[in-house]
Amino acid sequence: MSVDVGGTFTDLVALDEATGEMVNIKVPTTPRNPEAGVVDAFRSFLDGGKPDSVGMVSHATTIATNALFGQLNLELPKTALITTSGFRDVVEIGRQRRAEVYNLFFQRPPMLVERRLRYEVDERTEASGEVSRPLDRAQLDAVLDEVEAEGVESLAVAFLNSYANPANEEEALRAVEDRGLAVHATASSRISNEYREYERFSTAVVNAVLIPIIHTYLTALTGEMKGLGVSAPLYVMQSNGGLSTAENVSQKPVTIVESGPSAGVIAAAWLGELAGEQNLISFDMGGTTAKAGTVRGRMPEVVPEYEVAGRIHMGRLVKGSGYPVRFPFIDLAECSAGGGTIAWVDEGGAMRVGPTSAGASPGPACYDRGGTEPTITDANLLLGRLNPESLLGGGMKIYAGKAEEAFKRLSSRLGIDASEAAVGVVRLANSMMSKILRIVSVERGYDPRDFAIVAFGGAGPMHVCALAEELGVDKVLVPPNPGMFSALGLLTADLFHDYTRAMVSRLDEADVGKAERSFIEMEEEGRETLASEGVPPARMTFIRQMDLRYLGQAYELTVEVPRRLAGGLGSMAASFHSRHMEVYGYAAKDEPVELVSLRVRAVGPIPKPRLREHRRGAKPQPSSRRGVYFEGPREWIDTPIYIREQARWSKPIEGPAVVEQYDATTVVYPGWEASMDDIGDLILRRLKE
Repeated sequence: MSVDVGGTFTDLVALDEATGEMVNIKVPTTPRNPEAGVVDAFRSFLDGGKPDSVGMVSHATTIATNALFGQLNLELPKTALITTSGFRDVVEIGRQRRAEVYNLFFQRPPMLVERRLRYEVDERTEASGEVSRPLDRAQLDAVLDEVEAEGVESLAVAFLNSYANPANEEEALRAVEDRGLAVHATASSRISNEYREYERFSTAVVNAVLIPIIHTYLTALTGEMKGLGVSAPLYVMQSNGGLSTAENVSQKPVTIVESGPSAGVIAAAWLGELAGEQNLISFDMGGTTAKAGTVRGRMPEVVPEYEVAGRIHMGRLVKGSGYPVRFPFIDLAECSAGGGTIAWVDEGGAMRVGPTSAGASPGPACYDRGGTEPTITDANLLLGRLNPESLLGGGMKIYAGKAEEAFKRLSSRLGIDASEAAVGVVRLANSMMSKILRIVSVERGYDPRDFAIVAFGGAGPMHVCALAEELGVDKVLVPPNPGMFSALGLLTADLFHDYTRAMVSRLDEADVGKAERSFIEMEEEGRETLASEGVPPARMTFIRQMDLRYLGQAYELTVEVPRRLAGGLGSMAASFHSRHMEVYGYAAKDEPVELVSLRVRAVGPIPKPRLREHRRGAKPQPSSRRGVYFEGPREWIDTPIYIREQARWSKPIEGPAVVEQYDATTVVYPGWEASMDDIGDLILRRLKE
């Protein structure tokens, strides 16, 4: 079973491993109390069911990100930082990067640790790992006295060069434990064992801030589950696309700040493998945002760093606007173009879409839950793309009149009619979303025409044909339950744990023996963690990687390392040149290559769900017809409406068409056809002219 908490809906997917039968449940998200929505979904599933039939629960949540964004009812705990003398302001000075260079009134995000709670102690570790000045215990004891007196809830310990030798940080943690302080303590070397002190310090602080929040949330959720009779282990999706136990995540919550969006990309990779597609662009349009990621060779693209709670502009994360976290993240681009995104008119009389969303409460105007502003969902309803009577298979009534009222107010300010305003909203939203698809393809050096798109989220299949045409993509996959696909992705993920050791050296001068010992140490650490999660040794796998760069570069690329290096570490230079050529379009093969870090990913495979194969029946017949506006031909077309659950298609249908189902609506544009494969995927193909 999996539960994904989104901005508008909380989705539960339960899979019967014996029969392949799948249960899908959608309930409104409760933003101020997210675990309540999860519990509501559980109650709906267990109504008349057996709680002891649940074998495991996978969970994706946005609570970590929401807390850093300042969501109500998620007050940040009082946190302190202990660091090396002279370095208390590293987390504030940062890289001296301004997110908005020409904005004289720009304000950086608030500091997570007040300056008065950033303490210094005498100690020093050199970049070589030599401890040139032992930790001054008397100073540390005095600092801990102040920490206790201040009522600090969480504590980050971040010393200079601790990535090279964590001895002084470990001693500080032991001092905290020996005193029995009632604080959650984090050491930077345990969270981000890499060089660059600002990013490492920031990662440790973010982790410390989140520990009390995530620990409380997961403890409450586990208690609610047990109260319902569900005693299955709880796993949480990490930002790197892997699962981890709730116990491990409670100590390293910084690993789940992008928990929810990662699940969709993992699901896209799994679906691509079933469909025989190597290269995919995942497109997830939910109720609040739209997100895009890339899968190449059936492996999601990953970045080593992310700025959490940062500002998004034109699909790109604005550097310097958030809190840097050094941890592998699924590479995503996003924009404020979800179903609940609000359309408005600016002071100059131009129509805008986003970034504000109606979210789950009050929601789009057509939900009749108090929302009065026009949204993308309301626009699709007015243009005939959504069922004018109800959603969720009749379980949720829709009020078209409310959507029309909202758009009349918008259109009156623009001097056009309501349907023209709705078309404008859809066009603006598509323009925003095509940009994020380009960011994860063209801007990464890939030709989108070599990819297929996996479209999901409640609104993704409605817009995907227009986006595919914009990018020149000829094939789209719409999974059996697109509105629940991210939740399904939680059932397709493996247990992942990432470990890093800094090793800065020219590649041709690197100590092979030292590198091998570091790899072995990280693998042993991974074995211990996976064993604690119940993974048998025979099923554990380990992936070795290196961070490499040209000598003098500021940032590096990650290259996979074979288990046996026949030509020593120098043999990795060819792999790096190839990767550099792929990413940047050139390779300086005469330049020396520098090793920066060693990495190990410990993987505990989890059996993947097997979807039921469906026998294809007769050619699908439309259940009704209605007028639908298509912005390509710029006209209303009398369009057949199909119910996806009613038939297993033996032959394709040609667009224009609308395919309705419980959790999503697929709009097949003119010039496209839709067919169904043996596991129930809708395959949309562009017809050749």
